[in-house]
Amino acid sequence: MSGRKGDGVPSGSGNTVRMRPAGFLSVRQRRFAWVGLLVAAFQAPLAAKLVDDASWLFAVVVAMLVATVIIADDVARRRPEPAE
Repeated sequence: MSGRKGDGVPSGSGNTVRMRPAGFLSVRQRRFAWVGLLVAAFQAPLAAKLVDDASWLFAVVVAMLVATVIIADDVARRRPEPAE
């Protein structure tokens, strides 16, 4: 008798299997995206204070683009499994 996940009955398998992430970004790409977002978010106000032109706006646009990708990956990860 094999138990289902979550009902308190351990499965018959003693192996632990790492699941593949459900989003379109790998774990490494997702970490890199978060680092890029934090760097761009830190660099934009610093550049705005130190530079007279509007080149800091590019960092804001890049941060918004990376944030959109992270949000889209979150949505893909949270999408429910299709019913069989």
